[in-house]
Amino acid sequence: MGRKPDAVAKSYHSGGGGAGAGASSPRAARKAPPSPVFLGTALFVLGFVSLFTGHVVTDADWARIRSRWRSKQHRNYEPIDIWESKYSSMYYGCSGRSADFRSAVPENRSTGYLLIATSGGLNQQRIGITDAVVVAWILNATLVVPELDHHSFWKDDSDFSDIFDVEWFISYLSKDVTIVKRIPYEVMLSMDKLPWTMRAPRKSMPEFYIDEVLPILMRRRALQLTKFDYRLTSDLDEDLQKLRCRVNFHALKFTSSIHAMGQKLVQKLRLMNTRYVAVHLRFEPDMLAFSGCYYGGGEKERKELGEIRKRWDTLPELSAEDERSRGKCPLTPHEVGLMLGALGFGNDTLLYVASGEIYGGDETLQPLRELFANFYTKEKLAGDDLNPFLPFSSRLAAIDFIVCDESDVFVTNNNGNMAKVLAGRRRYMGHKRTIRPNAKKLNVLFQTRNQLGWDTFSRRVQKVQRGLMGEPDDIRPKQDDFHEFPSSCICLRKPGNISVTT
Repeated sequence: MGRKPDAVAKSYHSGGGGAGAGASSPRAARKAPPSPVFLGTALFVLGFVSLFTGHVVTDADWARIRSRWRSKQHRNYEPIDIWESKYSSMYYGCSGRSADFRSAVPENRSTGYLLIATSGGLNQQRIGITDAVVVAWILNATLVVPELDHHSFWKDDSDFSDIFDVEWFISYLSKDVTIVKRIPYEVMLSMDKLPWTMRAPRKSMPEFYIDEVLPILMRRRALQLTKFDYRLTSDLDEDLQKLRCRVNFHALKFTSSIHAMGQKLVQKLRLMNTRYVAVHLRFEPDMLAFSGCYYGGGEKERKELGEIRKRWDTLPELSAEDERSRGKCPLTPHEVGLMLGALGFGNDTLLYVASGEIYGGDETLQPLRELFANFYTKEKLAGDDLNPFLPFSSRLAAIDFIVCDESDVFVTNNNGNMAKVLAGRRRYMGHKRTIRPNAKKLNVLFQTRNQLGWDTFSRRVQKVQRGLMGEPDDIRPKQDDFHEFPSSCICLRKPGNISVTT
């Protein structure tokens, strides 16, 4: 994994930030590999399933058990390849329509026109658009191209067609849902009343839309669902989950201008190095205020973030220490650098940082820059070419999305919408290395790092990050989100087509 850079050792022992290759000491004791009890037990159980249920255990069943055992063995006992998973080739994205999945209902036979007003930033709206297509299918409705949010914190007046290729969106989904750019003029003239407006509860089941929304839609001919974000349950049947994947991973293509700018930045990075790490930093003032956490900025920070927090009337009083001990606080840029160095990324690693306004500005970013000198942002790479996009936060976020998606390794300091959407996309596209910080356990290590030697600190960071590195069998939260873990759309290759990297 490389040597520990001198700069890291100096910074680490002086109590400042430190990062670098930081691989575990070669003298560290290696545990013996596990006995194949797990594998044997699993095969025994499958044999009984075949005997008593009549289910024939297929090659895929056997391969799934073998691959899970191998991956578990790899996760717990083998060194981690920080750049790629050796088991990713066992899986592939699969979101095709099943033979009995109902086709799109023609516009003139649909139950009416469904209008959608999305909410939030780019990736929150992306989730809303994805779910809007599924709801339109559930209702047998004609979907009007969703309206983007122009009024939230980001104040971006971009329309759908300014960010996504609307013609491709309509065409790609034409077999699933009929989509139009607007309600036809003659239909609007024939309507007695304006479209009905309502808001669905969060994470509503399909039955809600059938029982509560459909009757109004059929009566009024047009209905608008407002603030449409996370308004559909994450738990749907497999066909509808695959429709979600077709929308999110295939139908939502960025416009040619956004795509070209994103690819231009990727090419510039690739010319400097064959591989790079993309870090998505959420460290905006409003986000930190909302978290209720404390980041070491003294009374000035407490006062500034406290004033911002007053924007939300319903937020409870929180203990900053409790939130951090529960792993609810996003990592600081300094802590991200420490984690990367401990995992084995040397200080010559090419780093692309995607972020909005950073609380504390350059002073906050300086420790990360000192640890990774090859530090780039879209502003630094694009220069004046970025000027046409600067007034539009969603278009800037789309450029960051592309560069992060194309990266060899994606790292996030948070569990926000972009982090979730990109994590799910990278799993679908081949389990590209995606690192989720174990904030709860890392917090303990960060607090005690000055009492530990670098090798010990590095070894412990690597241990707590196992299962959170983008492996096919990564640890999943108790209540995971389908957009982050699109398991219905990830299939196991047949044993003969699997190639495991060694």
